[in-house]
Amino acid sequence: MSQTWNQQVVKKENKALVLTTIKEKAPISRATIAQLTGLNKGTVSSLVSELLAEKLITESGTGKSSGGRRPVMLLLNEVAGFTISVELGVNNILAVLTNLRGQIVSEKNIHFSEQNLDDVLPKLYQVIDQLRVEAPISPYGIVGIGVGVPGVVSTIGEVLLAPNLGWKKVPLKQLLVDHYQIPVIVENEANAGAYGEKVYGAGQEANEVVYASISTGIGVGLILDGKLYKGLKGFSGELGHMTIEKDGLDCQCGNKGCWELYASENALLKQAKLAGFADITTEKLIEAAEQQDPQALSLFDKLGDYIGVGITNILHIFNPEQVIIGNSIQQAERYILPAIKQRIEQHAIGFNKGDVHIQTSQLHKYSTTMGMAAFTIEEFFQKTNIHLN
Repeated sequence: MSQTWNQQVVKKENKALVLTTIKEKAPISRATIAQLTGLNKGTVSSLVSELLAEKLITESGTGKSSGGRRPVMLLLNEVAGFTISVELGVNNILAVLTNLRGQIVSEKNIHFSEQNLDDVLPKLYQVIDQLRVEAPISPYGIVGIGVGVPGVVSTIGEVLLAPNLGWKKVPLKQLLVDHYQIPVIVENEANAGAYGEKVYGAGQEANEVVYASISTGIGVGLILDGKLYKGLKGFSGELGHMTIEKDGLDCQCGNKGCWELYASENALLKQAKLAGFADITTEKLIEAAEQQDPQALSLFDKLGDYIGVGITNILHIFNPEQVIIGNSIQQAERYILPAIKQRIEQHAIGFNKGDVHIQTSQLHKYSTTMGMAAFTIEEFFQKTNIHLN
């Protein structure tokens, strides 16, 4: 029995290795897979046959011959299935349909004004349903749904607290599973954003990455030693609620002086109203800054400085090699990055700031949705006894 189980484990690992090699090196021949993996040609041929039968890979044309018959080339079947990935914001929902390589096929974006669950859930169903209808016919269909939420999410997909939505103890994963009867992942949006940048975006070459998602509030995702760090119960990254002002403003989380009360987009707009800007949005404030409005420039400078305060603390705690600033605030990067970098230069410990690279998101508004796509794709391959590294 033990020997049989061990054989199954080895076969699963070898199969995963073959599929990963095809994914990363395609188009690739069976012979080249054997050379790169160290597996014998018979094993590779058998595993490739299984993957073809499972429709996870395809054959495509022939390659160059090194003497003898020209080899048949292999590709990942990226349209074997599709994922639906959602970023649930405070006032909008962005949802994308992706193939198994994480390429966006279609997207939907809707806005809402009421944050209570009874109003938001039907809109969430609406965008998911629209993308399901638009998904091409495929062997595995919709392999999963992923939703990134701006709040504390448990390991079982319950939204324990989302202050800016006013949600507490919402069993979002179970609601979606009951409604759609397909696999669902619910994750903190900043964790998803960090993972999206790691897999598809600016963080691909770094092992220690901090992703700061700055919009209405602030969330932080951590990639430590190349892996998403979630802490003991999955609650890590709530750095938007670290105290930066002793006895400061009251926060919806119950704390005082939280970072997001001073360094978020919401904080920016509150300060803009106090400065006399009427009916203001971030976009309008950027337009004013482009016209060299001194008040607008000052507001962005102050915001950047407060963002820099939090990032300086993060540098001292985690010593990352890369900090990525994402979500809606990055549209103002021209006006906030100088102040952020100045704060870090002046206040970070010298040996802790020299190697860190500060930049904005490469995936822009798609960081969270692409992270959810990566989670869902990985879970799909795991459930089909395959694991893509």
